[in-house]
Amino acid sequence: MKLKDRIRGYLPVVVDVETSGFNEKTDALLEICAIILGMDEEGSFFPKTTLHYHVEPFKGANIEPSAIKFNGIDIDNPFRLAVNEKKALSEIFNHINEELDKEECSRSILVGHNAFFDLGFVKEATLRTALKSPFHQFSTIDTVSLSALCCGETVLAKAISKMDIEWDNAEAHSALYDTKKTSELFCKIFNTIEF
Repeated sequence: MKLKDRIRGYLPVVVDVETSGFNEKTDALLEICAIILGMDEEGSFFPKTTLHYHVEPFKGANIEPSAIKFNGIDIDNPFRLAVNEKKALSEIFNHINEELDKEECSRSILVGHNAFFDLGFVKEATLRTALKSPFHQFSTIDTVSLSALCCGETVLAKAISKMDIEWDNAEAHSALYDTKKTSELFCKIFNTIEF
């Protein structure tokens, strides 16, 4: 089986964002990680390419103190090596488009834990930067629903634990860590389902 035959011609890309609030129109995208999934000769998904960026808040962005306290991001820390939204998204989109061509997929589909949240922030940043997104504009694969079905949990840490995947609370709420764990969860669920 080819990857393009597994999910209706879609290339699954696991995404997690860290933000300065819950409103994608007014709050900043501060960190984004995307993991492009591949498929091996046995038809099993695996994390293939990891793309991770710290992002500068867009001009005029709202920064909610409670969000910053929760995710622990120091926006002004020069060691974040933050880039602007356009650079981060351009590089992610370019890698996805290359993989779409290679795998002969028609579109990429965003996989996430509460995927509507991540897609909303990606869509708004895409509009601000006038880029063309490779992601389906409204369809997602949400690991919340997959976890509820497979193990009766909806919280990422609890679902990960129930699926016997290692989890470190000290690392949580980093886009890089959460994307890695969400990709492991997605792959474990999809790879155990008969197709």
